[in-house]
Amino acid sequence: MIGLLEDKRTEFKVKLTDTLEKEVIAFLNTDGGNIFIGVDDKGNINGILGNLDLLQRTIKDRIKDNIMPSTLGLFDVAVNEKNGKKYIQIIVAKGNERPYYLRGMGMTPDSCFIRVGSSVESMNNETILNLFSKRMRNSLKNIKSPKQDLEFKTLKIYYQENGYEINDNF
Repeated sequence: MIGLLEDKRTEFKVKLTDTLEKEVIAFLNTDGGNIFIGVDDKGNINGILGNLDLLQRTIKDRIKDNIMPSTLGLFDVAVNEKNGKKYIQIIVAKGNERPYYLRGMGMTPDSCFIRVGSSVESMNNETILNLFSKRMRNSLKNIKSPKQDLEFKTLKIYYQENGYEINDNF
């Protein structure tokens, strides 16, 4: 037994399924969480047989390649062992470029998910737009100039050296 229950931040899977990306997106768009593969819905460790290295790479590639915006640095894949049984833990952080969505589908209710209790729910359009509007974006107005300490006198010299006429009222 893993000693946890499925909840807003914990998901159990007996094996890797086609819903992995939806689960990861839901955690990225909510508060982060953990997905345990090789663990049943009651928290019993069934374990995983086979090539664990290949399974880890498959998980990493699916998350990296099928979710937008980039998830690099927002998840980790670890192999754990308890009572001689190995299982995989996918640790997912809360994303800072929400909403995250399935690549190729855009930011739609069919592609954007959140975690509600122990389940995954589709976002509505209003929630998608609200999250998107809160994204921190670098734009020219947000980038600080490296020369914030310029004084009028310095600007006047610059303009004079470049052939601009300067009057004393400038």
